Amino acid sequence: MNRHYHFADLFELAADAVPERTAVHDDRRSITYAELEARANRLAHVLQAGGVQPHDHVAVLARNRIEWAEAIFAIYKIRASVVNVNYRYVEEEMRYLLANADPVAIIYQAEYEPLVAASRGVQPDLVTFVRIDDGTAPGSSPIPEALDYEDALAAASPERDFAERSDDDVYLLYTGGTTGMPKGVMWRMEDVFYALGGGVDVFTNVKVTSPTALVEKINPDAPSGIIMLQTAPFMHGAGQFGLMRSLFEGNTAVVMDQFDAERVWRRIHELRINVVGFTGDAMARPLADVYEQIGSEIDVTCLYSFSSTAAVWSQSLKDYFRRVLPEHTAMMDAIGSTETGMNGFRVVTNDDNQQQGITTVQPSIDSVVLDDDLQPMPPGTGKVGRLARGGNIPIGYYKDPAKTAETFVVDANGKRWSIPGDFARVEDDGRITLLGRGSVSINSGGEKIFPEEVEQAIKAHPEVFDVLVVGIPDERWGETVCALVQPRPGTLPTLEGISEVARAQIAGYKVPRRLVLTDSVPRHANGKPDYRKAKAAAIAATER
Repeated sequence: MNRHYHFADLFELAADAVPERTAVHDDRRSITYAELEARANRLAHVLQAGGVQPHDHVAVLARNRIEWAEAIFAIYKIRASVVNVNYRYVEEEMRYLLANADPVAIIYQAEYEPLVAASRGVQPDLVTFVRIDDGTAPGSSPIPEALDYEDALAAASPERDFAERSDDDVYLLYTGGTTGMPKGVMWRMEDVFYALGGGVDVFTNVKVTSPTALVEKINPDAPSGIIMLQTAPFMHGAGQFGLMRSLFEGNTAVVMDQFDAERVWRRIHELRINVVGFTGDAMARPLADVYEQIGSEIDVTCLYSFSSTAAVWSQSLKDYFRRVLPEHTAMMDAIGSTETGMNGFRVVTNDDNQQQGITTVQPSIDSVVLDDDLQPMPPGTGKVGRLARGGNIPIGYYKDPAKTAETFVVDANGKRWSIPGDFARVEDDGRITLLGRGSVSINSGGEKIFPEEVEQAIKAHPEVFDVLVVGIPDERWGETVCALVQPRPGTLPTLEGISEVARAQIAGYKVPRRLVLTDSVPRHANGKPDYRKAKAAAIAATER
């Protein structure tokens, strides 16, 4: 069988190379590559028996666990697509997703069975239900036809006897972004492999030239590969690609069912974890606070990489971890989006000279800043354009041609670009400084203000645990800048104090004019901001 840049093929190559290595370690158990391969084959046969065909959609609703990994590869083995379901959904959101995504099967953790049962009626094509027993199942199931996960696997074949796949098979990822309802982004397997799946060396921008390139780097005689902890949930892209990239390279993925800062440090110590990926300050801040308390109790000399993906973390936290982690621990920002893939990275050093903005990164392959005529901007103009990526980019949004045409555009020369809405500029040295998402920008007296840039400035205040910045109505300026701040325990930050810290880093017109203190800043499970809820909370608080 020919091998392709297909996630099922890439996993099978690794499983054949190091069958006895530990592939995934979760809160309950660990599993080898050979065991994961056999169980994924069994689940694939269960789905086929339930009528799942190539190009069908199969939903997965669960917290991080080994069964999530089995489901991913089982679905891809039969050329179907995963529909990632947010376990925080309420019934209205679940009904929207099922109606939009058209799944014919769903694999779900028993905890969420009432939600599945209440929502299933909107999707008549959803006929196969596979329930993962997590100890929460009621005495009588509201979905009596549901298959028990373990029983179904035990009765199915472990053989790898599936049809050849294609580079054109679809990887589907639902993203809620920072506003609005979730959208399904469709990628060709080959394109998303090069954009997010490890097909390009981030330091050299050199593409691999064969589906076997990653597995050829594996030393099968070594007792283990790199041990990698991915804290983001698999229901989001950061978590999925953290898992898959680990497995494509013959490494061990350590996963937890939910983020817990102390457990992260304890796992690093106990399992001798080498690489940790997290998502922005929502995870980095509690990790720093816990390390302050228990750092002397644990050994982190095993840690060689400690990096944020999918969200930038603040300079004050980078400075802290640079001081307390081993000198050999590399730290990075890696930025991108579901619609573009990888856009760039920044290695954290002791002598960082941060440009004004959210962060300044070395661009990845095919990443540019476009002007209003869709032409790449040269370095050093000082002008603001739109961050874009060409080359390997998505097909479009599932069942949304209007949004597809808006985001994936073709320039006058016939080149296709992905432009999800982030503003940026190109510095003199060719690096790109991110400014923020246009859809959440604030227009105050005609000045455009990007919330993320203001947030980075505010996070330098020692009493700020977390913050989101939004625009609220103002009679004079149209909108004014409001900071929604979660204080550190036992503190009560003031608008005057926050403004003073921010003014040292950003222009005066960007400094917050209103302050709302809150017990918790609204964020999605992967740590990304929920600006829609943040704005509603800020308006409600200031109107009282």
